[in-house]
Amino acid sequence: MNPLSGVFNEAWGMYKTFARHLLTIAFVIYVAAAVIVALLALAGRFGFVLGLLVVLIAGYVLQATLVKAVQDIRDGRVDLSVSETISAVTPSLSAVIGASILASIGIWIGFWLIIVPGLYLMTIWAVIVPAIVIERSGALASFTRSRELVRGHGWHVFGTLVLVYIIQIVVEILLSLVFGALPHVLGDGLSTVISGTLISPFIALVVTLVYYRLAGVSAPAGGGPYGGYNQPAQGYGGYQQPPQSDDPWSNRPPQGGNYGGYQPPPQGGSEPPTQRLPRSSEWDDPNQPR
Repeated sequence: MNPLSGVFNEAWGMYKTFARHLLTIAFVIYVAAAVIVALLALAGRFGFVLGLLVVLIAGYVLQATLVKAVQDIRDGRVDLSVSETISAVTPSLSAVIGASILASIGIWIGFWLIIVPGLYLMTIWAVIVPAIVIERSGALASFTRSRELVRGHGWHVFGTLVLVYIIQIVVEILLSLVFGALPHVLGDGLSTVISGTLISPFIALVVTLVYYRLAGVSAPAGGGPYGGYNQPAQGYGGYQQPPQSDDPWSNRPPQGGNYGGYQPPPQGGSEPPTQRLPRSSEWDDPNQPR
């Protein structure tokens, strides 16, 4: 059974419902990055190199922020504003950036070697960003966690990623044709910002929903505070309460005492405790005269 069946329909439904919120997040981050890049470009070649770094980091920040936004809207409502979403994901940004850079280097080397290793790494590391943002995994731990989630569903994840990238390429080609009449720099800039704003939220939706499907986590009722997980079981140290039988005595813990329902140990001396049989009078009704 494919655990990812219907993930595109679900992502598209959420995209249409929360388009304004998701597109606003993407647009704000892209515009902020574009302004910084434009200012750095005034510094010449060195500024151009720094600008490329800003674009790279902005892409990772956008991924993490959109994953947080998707986690927020899974209960059917927007609980966090744009600024609150960015603030909520800020503690995870360093791990996201570090893990994303390492993953990009590994995947690039894999493609450069024989292509197949790159496709393999791209698949098993598909959900490292959701693992960091939602589970608060560390940068290195996210690689292991992503591989654990993908294990047994590699072809399904790979097929989903291929479809996502095909959609992205088609949209970028269409936008490049629309802005082809503009000057090269302006046309490329507008095409990048608009395509990124339109496509990034959908990609984040798909990847985050893939994570949830693989993790087997259902949407929290009422948007519970457990990072997308259902509330943990209460009572027995986080474990489910043991099953009860029809016999009301079989599961009843011993009553009384101060040691979890058991009688306290004997006090004083080293003599073993002795049991005293009750005198015959102690069995008598206390209301009867002796």
